[in-house]
Formats: sequence, structure tokens, C-alpha cells
Amino acid sequence: MLPRTPSFRLDGRRALVTGAGRGIGLALASAMAEAGAEVTLAARSVDEIEAGAKAIRDAGGLASAARLDVSDLPAVTEFFAERMAFDVLINNAGTNRPKPMQDVTEAEYDAVLNLNLKSAFFVAQGAARRLIAEGIAGSLIHIGSQMGHVGGPSRSLYCASKWALEGMSKAFALDLAGYNIRSNTIAPTFIETPMTKPFFADAAFKAAVLDKIKLGRLGTVEDLMGAALFLAADASALVTGTSLVVDGGWTAE
Repeated sequence: MLPRTPSFRLDGRRALVTGAGRGIGLALASAMAEAGAEVTLAARSVDEIEAGAKAIRDAGGLASAARLDVSDLPAVTEFFAERMAFDVLINNAGTNRPKPMQDVTEAEYDAVLNLNLKSAFFVAQGAARRLIAEGIAGSLIHIGSQMGHVGGPSRSLYCASKWALEGMSKAFALDLAGYNIRSNTIAPTFIETPMTKPFFADAAFKAAVLDKIKLGRLGTVEDLMGAALFLAADASALVTGTSLVVDGGWTAE
């Protein structure tokens, strides 16, 4: 008898996506719902996540919106205490303050590291604690960056946070393996979203980026949807403590 491909479906599972109001977060929430998961879209911007959840429902999916400021740690604790465990976490909320390292202020350092790393840590901890308490296997997916594998000019804060996220996820994988909870990152290249679009109006910047992306184009949110689905589903059941780099060849050189 031939072996059967493990499922890419998420029917009957619950997924939480942070920073889900737009761009990458909304796309990954849509991917989870399309695969059959019941998705909770979380962000500070209530109007955006409610609109996103409605769009998913209108497309036939299961989705709800939950206001959550992931930088408010007591609110994060309360959020997980009030809900059943999520089988899948997509730890997506993040920010950037691009500038040369010699110009970085303490406030900018705190803004980037607190959201990209500290908040990501405690959201993952909250999700993992619920999974452990309920005896459920799960998948923690952290949205990192190619800049968690290489350096970049004017990216000292972002690189610091994303390199740390990679190490954090590997350690999570070791701590949680005994509970059958997996932890991985997705490391995208530059993705064209409403937030990044203004940067690419600078022709010189766009040309420099495309020179590094060997496949010759910017990433789209669709490029990340399959990667997230793979890491969320049984298809990746033996994958933990690693990074799925979606960078068009940037880090291969």
C-alpha cells in the first residue's frame, strides 16, 4: 500500500493570528480559515480585524475578531485565561524603526524590541500554557524575517529582534517537544504590503532590494500563505525548532 500524504487541512482546529488587521497577518488568517480552522484575528485596531473577520466569514470561513494589545502583558494573560487553547498560534505583530545604529534612541530600541521580541515571547507563553493545561498538541509559528539570518544597513534594531526570535523559537521547541507542541519561524524577504509600499516608491531602494532577491521580484502575502499552512498542519508534524526562509534566494548568496 502506498503511503498517504499527511493532511494540510485544519478542520476542527482553532488558530490565533496577532497583528491580523491587514497585510501579512490578514493573509495568514485567511489561509488558516481556508484550510478549515476557526480563526481569531487579534490586533489593537478593532475596525480592521472586524472587517477582516467578516471578509473571511463572507468567503465561507469561520472567523472572529478580538481586540488585543500584545504589548499589554496583563491583557495578554487575561486573553488566554478566558479562552480555550488555540491549536495554532501565528505570532505576527511587529514593528520596525529603520535608521543607522548611531542614530537609534533608547525609545526606538524599546519600541522595536518590546513588540518584536518581548510581546512575542509572552504571547507564545500564554498560548503554550493553555495547550499544556488542556493536553493538546499545537504549532507555534513566529513571523521572523530574512533579517533574522543576515544583517542589513539601517536595520540594527530589526535584526536584533529577529535574530533573537530565531533563538527563542529554537529554545521553545526544546522546552515544548515533550508536550508535542512545535515552534518554528517563517523568515520572509521584503513583502509588498500597504505598510511597505511607500518604501518602494524610492527607485534606488527598490533596485537594491531586487538585486538581492535572486528570483527577481518582491514577495507577496500569498507567498507566505502556503508556508504558514504547512507549519500549522500535520504535513509538518516532525518539523520543529527551524526556520522556513521565504526570501527568493536573498540569504543563499
